[in-house]
Amino acid sequence: MVIRKSDSHVTDSGKGFLGLGSGIGLVVANMIGAGVFLSAGFMAQELSAGWILGAWMVGALLAMAGARTYAEAAVLIPRSGGEYRYLSELLHPAVGYLAGWASLLVGFAAPMAISAFGAAAFAFAVLGAGDTRLGAAGLIAALTVFHTAGLQLSKWTQNGLVILKGLLVLTFIALGLSLGDNDWPTWVPANAPAGPSLSFATGLFFVAYAFSGWNAAAYAAEEFRAPRRDVPRAMLIGCALVGVVYLLVNWILIANLTPERARVVFEYAETRVTLGHLIAQDFLGVAGTNAMSIGIAAILVSSTSAMLLLGPRVYAEMARDGFLPSFLRGKPGTPPRAAVILQGVLAIVLLYVHSIGDLLTNVGGILVLFSALVAVGLFRVRRRKTNLRAPRPQALVAAAIYAGSSIWMLYNAFKTDTGLIAWIAVAAVAGLLGYFLSRKKASASHPW
Repeated sequence: MVIRKSDSHVTDSGKGFLGLGSGIGLVVANMIGAGVFLSAGFMAQELSAGWILGAWMVGALLAMAGARTYAEAAVLIPRSGGEYRYLSELLHPAVGYLAGWASLLVGFAAPMAISAFGAAAFAFAVLGAGDTRLGAAGLIAALTVFHTAGLQLSKWTQNGLVILKGLLVLTFIALGLSLGDNDWPTWVPANAPAGPSLSFATGLFFVAYAFSGWNAAAYAAEEFRAPRRDVPRAMLIGCALVGVVYLLVNWILIANLTPERARVVFEYAETRVTLGHLIAQDFLGVAGTNAMSIGIAAILVSSTSAMLLLGPRVYAEMARDGFLPSFLRGKPGTPPRAAVILQGVLAIVLLYVHSIGDLLTNVGGILVLFSALVAVGLFRVRRRKTNLRAPRPQALVAAAIYAGSSIWMLYNAFKTDTGLIAWIAVAAVAGLLGYFLSRKKASASHPW
C-alpha cells in the first residue's frame, strides 16, 4: 500500500488530546488484569518458584522487545490503527485487513466482554447476588456513553480509572512486602515433570498473554499531541513499569502460598477467588477478601474502558481506507462515536451468545501471531526500497528476538492444541475472502 500524500507523515505538532502520561496509562490499563493473580497458581503445579519467576522475567524481556519493535514502527508510521495500519504498510493490505478484523472480533470486543463480565462478577461477590451478564452489559453501556460524549471526558474517565488501578496494585504490593513472608520459598511443585521445558513453554505462552497490551498506544497514535515522540515512549515506559509490578506481585504470591493452596485457581470460574484473595485474607481476614474483590473489579473496569477507547480507532482507520462504512470514521475533534457504539454493542452481544470460557479460546494465539508479523515487517522495509526509512539496527535486534520467541511459543501452542492451526486457517481464509470482495470498493473510494 502506498501512503496517500495527505497522510504520508504526522508531525509532532498535531491537535491530539493525549499526552505521554495518558499514553502510559493506556498501556498500563490494557496490560494489567486479573491474570497476574491467577497464572502462578497453574504454573506452581508443575514448575518451581525459580522457574515461575524466570518465566515472568523472560516474559518481561520479550514484551520489552515487542515494545521496542512497535516503537520503531510508530516512528516510521505515526498513524492510528495498530497492526491494521502497520501490516498494511509493511507487508500487504490484505494482511492488515486480517489484523483489523481480528482486532474487531478478537483483539478488543472479546477481551472487553471478558473484563466487563469479571468486573461484574467480582462486584456482585461483595455487594450481593445479581445477574452478572446484565451487570457487565450495563457497565459496557455506561462506558460507551462516556467515550462517545467527548474527547476530554473520554480522556479523564480513562485517566481516573488508571490512577485508581495503580493505587490498588501498589497497595497490594506494599501490604505483601511489609506483612508477608519474604524468604525464598521451599515448596516443590505438585506434579513436577521430568523435564520442565514444555511446562515452561506453556507457562510462558500465558505469561505473554498477561503481558499483552504493551502496544496499546499504537492504536490511537493520531490522538497524541506528539505521536512520533510520545507513542514509542508510552509503550516502552508503560511496559517496563508493568514488568516490575508483575515480578513483585508474583514474588508475593509464590513466597506466601503453596501449590496446594494455589489450586484454588482451578475453580476460579465458579468462585471468583484468585491468589490475591488468599493473600488478602491472610493479612486482613474477610475484609481483605472483600477489598480484593472490589479492587479487581475496579482493575477490570479500567481495562474495559481502555479497550473501548482504543479499539474503535482501528475501525475508524479501516473506514478511512474504505474497508468499512464511512460513517465509522467519525469527525475531526470528536470521538469516532459510531465505531465506539459498534464495539460496545458487539461486546454485549458476545456476552450473551458465547460462554466467557469460549471467548478466551485462541485469543492469545491470534494476538501473538499478528504482533510477530509486525516484527517481520520491519525486516521487509530494510530489504526493499520503500518510502519509509530503514529501521535502526537496535530495533531490528529487538524485532528478531520478539519474532523468534513468538514463533517458538506458537509452535508449542500448536503442539499442545492442534485445533489452533485449523481455527487460524479458517479465520484467515474467511478474512481474505472478505478482503478481496471489499478491495475493489475500497480502491474506488480511495485511489492510493
